[in-house]
Amino acid sequence: MVRPEDLLRPTPQGLYCPPGDFFIDPVRPVDRALVTHGHADHARPGNARVMATRQTLDIMALRYGEDFAGERQTARFGEATRIGDVAVSFHPAGHVLGSAQIKVEWQGLRIVASGDYKRRHDPTCEGFEPVPCDVFITEATFALPVFRHPDTAGEIDKLLQSVRRFPERAHLVGAYALGKAQRVIRHLREAGYDRPIYIHGALKKLCDFYQEEEIDLGELRPATVEGGKKGDFAGAIIIGTPSAFADKWARRFPDPVASFASGWMRVRQRARQRGVELPLILSDHADWDELTQTITEIAPQEVWVTHGREEALVRWCELRQLRARPLHLVGYEDEAE
Repeated sequence: MVRPEDLLRPTPQGLYCPPGDFFIDPVRPVDRALVTHGHADHARPGNARVMATRQTLDIMALRYGEDFAGERQTARFGEATRIGDVAVSFHPAGHVLGSAQIKVEWQGLRIVASGDYKRRHDPTCEGFEPVPCDVFITEATFALPVFRHPDTAGEIDKLLQSVRRFPERAHLVGAYALGKAQRVIRHLREAGYDRPIYIHGALKKLCDFYQEEEIDLGELRPATVEGGKKGDFAGAIIIGTPSAFADKWARRFPDPVASFASGWMRVRQRARQRGVELPLILSDHADWDELTQTITEIAPQEVWVTHGREEALVRWCELRQLRARPLHLVGYEDEAE
């Protein structure tokens, strides 16, 4: 009788597959790493060999340099590859560009490590694909019933209404550099906003990459005031990294409306702590309903819950006579959200 722990098990380095001798999203350098997506808490440099989607490999090279790993292997969605005795395949996760779930299969047992995922429409990446499996490993970033993300179009409309209401003020939107910033820009374009959008310099490389991947972000301009005046940005939308709001860069703009795009903006105290005037509840993670819907849809025999609010989701599974356990993996952050 094959046990799930014989195929995948948590270790200090990350999820380890003994029969394939590889790790999924290791937090320390290892000989062979399979990487779900390009966020820094899942994709780290220094591994001898890395397998990921082509976009994730490109993003890692942009962020860490071309020598981020000794060898690279490109995974194509839906194609099975054998590593030792284990069949491995990558499937869309709907989190950010290139993000994947990883299915590992051995001696008839199928485990899917979902990485980070979301279920709603995102014009900047492929949508989540439910993958049948015996054990489903789910994230739990927003695994509390209080987290129910509102309609995306409504949140974008809040921003556009504020721009119309305060044409003399710049609107500074904090958004994580990979995925969130490009998604906000693309949603603005879908809503009909065709004016130039200004971006912090830290976003340029990744925005250029998204454009090269034929994700049309429209006209983007550098958000610099050198050679100009503060008033030049009146009525403008400016996208920057969350960290940029703490430095002098943010003080260059005229009476700015501080905004922040994150699932955490559902928590008013977090918005107040950040000094956010216009919170936008826009997440790249599944909310409570989407997490439970996904488990119901996939109908695994067992659920493993990791990085987030593990206890509530484990309890939800147990109440439905579904075996579940927390993994207590360390090294994965939710602040990027």
